[in-house]
Amino acid sequence: MITCYVRYVIDPKKTKEFEDYARMWIPLVEKFGGKHNGYFLPSEGANNVALALFTFESLTAYETYRIDSLKDPECQEAFKFAEQTDCILSYERSFFRPVFGE
Repeated sequence: MITCYVRYVIDPKKTKEFEDYARMWIPLVEKFGGKHNGYFLPSEGANNVALALFTFESLTAYETYRIDSLKDPECQEAFKFAEQTDCILSYERSFFRPVFGE
């Protein structure tokens, strides 16, 4: 299992647009076999940082999702929305593996 952590720097004047973008992606990740753990929008503290967490069974499954999403019309619509609204200034991805109790 692998969890993708995405840290976004967003335009704080376009939080609503970013939230709309986030709502587009939750079912799309699940459409490609992932489990979305949610987007997290600014509340207190920095007003320009948002997070997303989603899980795939493996890094290979994640890579398949990335390749397939580039060809999917709904995903293309979400990419286009982010570009048109310019709500995302930058982002970075990291991957984590869970540790569970015995």
